[in-house]
Amino acid sequence: MKIPPRVVVALVMLFLVSPLLSADSRRKASPPNIIIILADDLGYGDLGCSGHPSIRTPNLDRMANEGMRFTDFYAAAEVCTPSRAALLTGRYPIRNGMCHDQFRVLWPISAGGLPDDEITIAEALKGRGYATACVGKWHLGNFELNPQHHPRHHGFDFYFGLPYSNDMNPTPMIPPKPGRRLDTNRSPSTIQEMMESFPREAVRRLDQRAEWWSAPLYRNQERIEQPTDQANLTRRYTEEALKFIRQHKDGPFFLYFAHTAPHTPLFASEQFRHASPRGLYGDVVGELDWSVGQLLEALREAGLAETTFVFFTSDNGPSLSTRLASGSAGLLKDGKGSTWEGGMRVPGIAWWPGRIRPGSVNHGLACTMDLFATALPLAGVAIPNDRVIDGMDLTPLLYETGPSRRETLFYYRGTQLCAVRKGAFKAHYVTNSALSAGQRPHDPPLLFQLDHDPSEQFDVATNHIDVLTDIAKLVAKHRAGLLPGKSQLAEALAGEKP
Repeated sequence: MKIPPRVVVALVMLFLVSPLLSADSRRKASPPNIIIILADDLGYGDLGCSGHPSIRTPNLDRMANEGMRFTDFYAAAEVCTPSRAALLTGRYPIRNGMCHDQFRVLWPISAGGLPDDEITIAEALKGRGYATACVGKWHLGNFELNPQHHPRHHGFDFYFGLPYSNDMNPTPMIPPKPGRRLDTNRSPSTIQEMMESFPREAVRRLDQRAEWWSAPLYRNQERIEQPTDQANLTRRYTEEALKFIRQHKDGPFFLYFAHTAPHTPLFASEQFRHASPRGLYGDVVGELDWSVGQLLEALREAGLAETTFVFFTSDNGPSLSTRLASGSAGLLKDGKGSTWEGGMRVPGIAWWPGRIRPGSVNHGLACTMDLFATALPLAGVAIPNDRVIDGMDLTPLLYETGPSRRETLFYYRGTQLCAVRKGAFKAHYVTNSALSAGQRPHDPPLLFQLDHDPSEQFDVATNHIDVLTDIAKLVAKHRAGLLPGKSQLAEALAGEKP
């Protein structure tokens, strides 16, 4: 029997296309790639899409236009170590041990780190077959002192970056504090001494010198450079992240890209230096924006855009104490180190072409801890049931199928609960400032209605006694659930009692 020519053509086309269809079907059936991009000390008001008048962020603006921008997205702490621990574990720092009233962040001589019994996103996803990488700043334990604190002991296959903040290795060449000689013959032996000798004035300067700093750069367990060339650090981070994506394009993969920028001291590469009308801080944010653009373009070129969930945020608000070397919280009050809105409400942008409606703006309450509770279900991994997980699944917000599952947020500063948000209302039990060490208790608490007053200017407590009563009940229930245990010891942060 003679087969009609059009049938022959159809059979040939089916033969040629079927491998592509099966590959596409396999890709859609597999769990998505997941990328979390974390800026360091980037303020709520620092992006073009959030209204900054002089910082240009075309790539992040495009990311928001192609995805979803959150207006009420929070870091889980007001400084970096506890914030990063909360993001990776989905748990408040008071639960995972990364909190300390006095120091609050790990220093290079801190012996402690993220407890071994904590489960990170990377550890959870590895069990599902994910390739995992951490690129950038770690700051969850100095693995130079204790190898058990290395990212590769917390679920990451690959690591490239700095063990801690880029300002924590000042050299004897750094300008000393005014009226004080720098003792180059004696290194600080305690964290208190290190804090007292910290060169804050030099960190603020916009005329940085490379020889003032000696940050170590690692690839896996190998120190490959010290001092690190900080001017080209964002570019090198980006190259390593792109290499990881290309090596694992058949997926699935998880990339935790924790930028050093725009933490002080500020350095920008030659390509971006003097490019921003905002000055050096704008240059650094512009290079960070470029990096995000490189990542998203690589996903598009590799055909991975529709199979990759990307989220961009910051670890806390802007470091106002560094003056012109710091960013802006926009209309929000205060910045890094405080539990006012400017210290913990941060940029949040979700991107997933084909899954997230382009140009959407979400006003639901959400937090970095929610990324843990979102990533695991997306990957088909069960949420651990042997511990309290404080994160909430964001998919109802991302897919616009329902309201936020988060109704409350607890604002901690170290081990101290300072404020609580319930819906639109926020009660302050203790207030503190990024620019001073003091704190002020409030009895009765201050109360602000954030949808009416995001700048927290007008106390409405006398008009909403019922709200304060409801929040007090939430606080009592929350505290009752904080059972003592080794992972909650504040000493785990510093490795010594203050």
